[in-house]
Amino acid sequence: MSNLATQVRDELTSAVANDELELPSLPEVALRIRDAAQDQNVSLASLADVIAEDPGLSGQMIKIANSPVYRAAKPIEDLGMALGRIGIEFAANLATGMAMEQMFQATSDVIDRKLRAVWTHATEVAGISSVLARSFTRLRPDQAALAGLTHVIGVLPILAWAEEHPELIRDSLTLDTVIDHIHGSLGTMILNSWDFPEEIAMVPSQYTEFKRAVAEADYIDVVMVANLQTLNDSDHPYAQLDWSDIHAFNNLGLDPDMESNELEDYEELMAESMEAFAA
Repeated sequence: MSNLATQVRDELTSAVANDELELPSLPEVALRIRDAAQDQNVSLASLADVIAEDPGLSGQMIKIANSPVYRAAKPIEDLGMALGRIGIEFAANLATGMAMEQMFQATSDVIDRKLRAVWTHATEVAGISSVLARSFTRLRPDQAALAGLTHVIGVLPILAWAEEHPELIRDSLTLDTVIDHIHGSLGTMILNSWDFPEEIAMVPSQYTEFKRAVAEADYIDVVMVANLQTLNDSDHPYAQLDWSDIHAFNNLGLDPDMESNELEDYEELMAESMEAFAA
């Protein structure tokens, strides 16, 4: 890393260690949705009332419920139908993840563009993760989508820091280097502070640990493969790795060759799923 990247990384790390870095809070609507879903007596109607407080989120839920991924027998026309189709817990997880788009905002054009790009990537990974979990594992597609939506949440405090340090905004290469090195650990810290399940909270800090090997597929494996899928045929350093050495593919029962017939059969479904999660 450059001297500036090392300095910024050290300053951010120190700020975290000394509780001087303000971690983002889960959006209020997401908190209300989660609280409602955890009520054993909650009804679809009462949960719909909470979600309906955010019209944009309601529309997104209907769009996802209508996607081929969830195989609706007939068009979903309103939020109540959407929740009836995908269920309370599924809806709560998706709504929580989608509500986080509200957090991807900035005051400067440079940071705003960076945030938009990060969110777009998160929705792509979420869409693919949902398909991979449903098609190749016994994991829950909604949890996989939530893991995908939150796997880069650690970028938020870094970009907030950058807005207060113009020299970092002017040096995009250094900013990207800092993001690459520390967003994962920050992301896990944020999700832990939000009381996310450990299996989801650990995804940000481990989805690029390509040497990890576990006995059976978990959400880290799913997000790892989904993230690599978005980078296929790009010049990103991860696309240049030997994917045959990445155990996550084995756990999903997949050929690391992204051009294999196995994954090719799911390309259209993945594209439709990514579109469903996109704003």
